[in-house]
Amino acid sequence: MKAFKRPIWVRMNEMSNALIQVQGLNSFYGASHILRNIDFNVNRGETIGLMGRNGMGKSTLLKSIMGIVTPQSGDVYIKGQRMNDRAIFEVAQLGIAYVPEGRGIFGNLSVVENLKMAARPGTQGQNDWTYERVLETFPRLKERLGHGGQQLSGGEQQMLTIGRALMTNPDVLILDEATEGLAPLIAREIWRICSVIKESGISSIIVDKNWKHVTKITDRNVILVKGEVVFEGNSELLQSQPEIMAQHLGV
Repeated sequence: MKAFKRPIWVRMNEMSNALIQVQGLNSFYGASHILRNIDFNVNRGETIGLMGRNGMGKSTLLKSIMGIVTPQSGDVYIKGQRMNDRAIFEVAQLGIAYVPEGRGIFGNLSVVENLKMAARPGTQGQNDWTYERVLETFPRLKERLGHGGQQLSGGEQQMLTIGRALMTNPDVLILDEATEGLAPLIAREIWRICSVIKESGISSIIVDKNWKHVTKITDRNVILVKGEVVFEGNSELLQSQPEIMAQHLGV
């Protein structure tokens, strides 16, 4: 497969404004070569849709950025700092918040405790996302403050995980499988929240199978196939190429 390559002038422009910069990344699980020479950037204030069928490397790319998976070669930079072999908490300290596919809430803690344990100013001292603002954004959580994490529905747990990430006042929010397995009404609420996050100026990476909802709010979309970038462009460009969506997204 021939990997997609951005023009050099586009890559150089992104490098100067990148919060996250991935260059020539190769990641493995055992002997399985998952990511193949991936170049991927997230710029300040940008919302990116990361797309592809199951098993194409999306979650591995996110985990490689976070330091959960150690790349065999290539580089990950956060705000210009090379993060290869750095601890996960160091990535978080640079303003990267990660909402994993499994959510990862603390089931034995209440909603209040899950939120307040994460509260801190952002890397520039910003404190835009206060406890009060999170509850205003997630009215469903406000009704369940004393509930333990394990008592919440799947959709409520997803809201709690996103709310907890926002309490860190991040520069970048990474959201893996934003609405997978959620009822349509709850999924619509998650998409509303994603729009609010975008409007607040936080950069984000969103992984979700619902390309129609993803492309409504993204500035740029990246499609992975077998660990390689096969498409990169804005939503209008993607929608103008239905053959790309049919071939790589099954729509």
